[in-house]
Amino acid sequence: MIKIVNIHKSFDTNNVLRGFDLEIETGQTIAIIGRSGCGKSVLLKLIVGLLKPDSGYIEIDGKRIDKINEKELYEVRRRFGFLFQGAALFDSMTVEENIGLPIVENGNELSSGKLKNKIAEMLEIVDLPGIEKKKPAELSGGMKKRVGLARALITNPDFILFDEPTTGLDPISSDNIDLLIKKISTTLNTTSIVVTHDMFTVKDVVDKVAMLHNGKIYFEGTPEELTQSKDAVIKNFINRTE
Repeated sequence: MIKIVNIHKSFDTNNVLRGFDLEIETGQTIAIIGRSGCGKSVLLKLIVGLLKPDSGYIEIDGKRIDKINEKELYEVRRRFGFLFQGAALFDSMTVEENIGLPIVENGNELSSGKLKNKIAEMLEIVDLPGIEKKKPAELSGGMKKRVGLARALITNPDFILFDEPTTGLDPISSDNIDLLIKKISTTLNTTSIVVTHDMFTVKDVVDKVAMLHNGKIYFEGTPEELTQSKDAVIKNFINRTE
């Protein structure tokens, strides 16, 4: 469970989060939506301790991450997988090397053969078998996102953070990513946080939606409750993103 309590975060005079509260249950898939610049990606960085709040706190399974030392924070971060908006693959590395990087960087305890098997397993999960030797330049945008997801999964994380997973993709590739998010959440029982503008992702994939507006939670509920809302702010957001 992730518990976010009264978080405030500013950058100079820009008050991004102004008393943000949210609870994310274990195994839940939640979408964080809101206008560009409202603090969605900042929130992800706060959750994994890459940024520190000005006030308020975050708990991961009952442990306040502002009260632990660097070693303990590192252990908490190892429980997270992160799919970056641009996939963030290393161009000089093969697909195999990109996916295996978290294992290698964390002190590889697997033999070369077992690591290769693990990478192949991850590629099967994201429906890209047999592309281990390709370079990122040989992949489409959708394929890069799926390789990035395979890399996020290889450490068997309890939590996965998705930062705009379908941005820049064609509709078919976007649908494939949505299906993978749903598949992973149900089969691996991960807790997934999806920052997105994509209302198709919101409607088809997540259990719960939280809408950020003016630095706070403006709406929290199911996708159905969101789309049926008569609130002017919510309707305006949905109409502009559909």
